[in-house]
Amino acid sequence: MSITAERKTALMKEHATKSGDTGSPEVQIAILTERINNLTEHFKTHKKDNHSRRGLLKLVSNRRSLLDYVKDKDAARYRGIIERLGIRR
Repeated sequence: MSITAERKTALMKEHATKSGDTGSPEVQIAILTERINNLTEHFKTHKKDNHSRRGLLKLVSNRRSLLDYVKDKDAARYRGIIERLGIRR
């Protein structure tokens, strides 16, 4: 259910705003989106896994908070993140 270190590094490189960027909102949102997508696939086969479902809801809430932060700071950046990651709003 968790993402591999290689995949996480690839996401950091792809969404980094500058060299060595590991904590910008864009990177955090991309990593959360990957984890959310993995958990969503998990629930297609494990419908009664309610403990993991709670974790999924926490991830979605955390991503929503980061997206709201970016939207308040820079709307163009927000729209770019949404389009690149394919998140519906």
